Formats: sequence, C-alpha cells, structure tokens
Amino acid sequence: MTTHTTKMLIIGSGPAGLSAAIYGARAGLQPIVVQGLQPGGQLAITTDVENYPGFRDVIQGPWLMQEMQAQAEHVGTRMLWDTITSVGLSGPPFRAVGDSGDVYEGETLVIATGAQAKWLGVPGEQDLSGKGVSACATCDGFFYRGKKVVVVGGGNTAVEEALYLTNHSADVTLIHRRDSLRAEKILQDRLFAHPSIKVLWNKAVERFVGGASGLVGVELKDTVTGAITTEPTDGAFVAIGHAPATELFKGKLPTDSSGYLVVEPGTPKTVIPGVFACGDVMDHTYRQAVTAAGTGCMAALDAERFVAQREFQALQTA
Repeated sequence: MTTHTTKMLIIGSGPAGLSAAIYGARAGLQPIVVQGLQPGGQLAITTDVENYPGFRDVIQGPWLMQEMQAQAEHVGTRMLWDTITSVGLSGPPFRAVGDSGDVYEGETLVIATGAQAKWLGVPGEQDLSGKGVSACATCDGFFYRGKKVVVVGGGNTAVEEALYLTNHSADVTLIHRRDSLRAEKILQDRLFAHPSIKVLWNKAVERFVGGASGLVGVELKDTVTGAITTEPTDGAFVAIGHAPATELFKGKLPTDSSGYLVVEPGTPKTVIPGVFACGDVMDHTYRQAVTAAGTGCMAALDAERFVAQREFQALQTA
C-alpha cells in the first residue's frame, strides 16, 4: 500500500478533470489525477467531435483526450491508474482509497467523475452507437442535416433534444412509451406547436435496425395493443436521462433530485471548503466537453485560492 499526497487531488480524467489538472499544475499544486474506470471520460468513447473549439476539421474523441492528458502531464500532473472505492471528506487533507489499496490525500479535492447517458438496453443499441444511434443531439445532430431522425423519451431532455434537432432536420419524431409527456408544460407547448415534429404515443423501442450504412429504422411495440411496427430513420437519439457518478459521495455531499452534486451557483464549490465539483457530475443542463473543461478550470483556480489562503493563515499563526 502506498500513500500519495498532493495539494490537489482530482478524481476523474475527462475534460473537466484534465483541465483542472492543467491549471492546477501550472499553479504549482502538483496535482494527482486518479483516472477511474473510463480514462478520458465520455469523449474517450466518442468518435467524431466537431464542436470542440480550435479544430477546423472533425477530430476523434479519444485523440482529443490523449492530447489533453499529454498536456496535463507535460506541465507536471501525475496520472495514476486506479479506481477510487471510498472517500473521506473530513479534511483537509481529504482522503481517497483506491481499488489497488493505495491511499490518496489532497489538501484540496476536485470531483470530476462525470455522468453516463442512460441507455434502453435493447438489441442493436450498442452495435449501432456512433452509426446512427446517439445519446446527445447537441453533440451529433449536425451529422443528420436534412435527414429523418427520432428521439426516444418523454421528459425535458427528450423534448429539448427534439426541438434542437429541428435546427438540422424538418422530419423529427418523438417516440414515447406512454400517452403523455413528463416534460414541463412550456416545453410541451413548443413541441406540439412545431411543424417539423410529430409524436408517436404508446410506443416502446424493441430494437434498433441496422443496414449496410448503419441505422435504418427502429422497431416499435405498441404498449397498448402489442402490435409491432418499424419506423424508418437515419438517426436515433436516446434521451431518457443521465446518471451522474456520485455513488462515492452519497450521504457526504448534497445532491439534487436527479443525483447531481450541488454547488454554489456560478462556482464549483461544494458545501465543504476545499472540495470542488466540476463537469457533468454537477452540470445537468449543458453537458458539453467545452463547458466541462471550463468548470474544471474554475475548480483549479478556486483550489489554488483555497491553498494560498491556508498557507497565508499558517504563516500568520506561526
């Protein structure tokens, strides 16, 4: 068992965690990033990325995360391969224990554990992921310009994604397994008034149908009659919500009704001084790589101020 100590401990290695690491390293905090089960976060399993600033051509998600990691290491970040299994937030120092048995102690803690899209778990979904099936319209809608698309879900996320997709497609279908939506009324009003959107009620997706070029349709089962039909489509967006990775912090930090970590508005500060949350683990509104990177930067700047204040207070009392 080894104990690793740092002024800034970062859990998670997506855009938020690595941006925090880059800023933290440049501030002399010698950050440690514990990479977790999915190094690079959601971008590491994303193929084409067309909306990250600074690249005129389409880039690959895994490549972007490799570059971000290399930059973090170049300025002095230590990347460690481990999965945190428990945390102690009574610090500083804040303490985390890894699956390896190693202990990580940080004068500040940056939580960047991210979130995962919820999937339906039906045949064809994973096979056709990136080939017509997506969980993010704002990420991938651009690739379906002028094509037929469907959105699966009935909450705010699904309605927002359907409305967003009308920027690219004049043929958007919302598929919902019930006969009414859970989304806020103002969003429903916009949806029903939009000429490019139709709704299929009482339909559950049984499977995603692939062809030579990728997705060609969705097989639907009527939840009332049991009848099976197929809806032809070029793109399908699963919008049944996201699950933030907050298991480690249950009972230790407050979460909102959807499970996201609560931060002071406009900041990455949690209720515990010295503990910061950034990226998708605290952001259920935007969930973009560039916004995650921005909040990672904010977390590092706040962590630097926290450390400087503690060092100043120690000098005053010495």
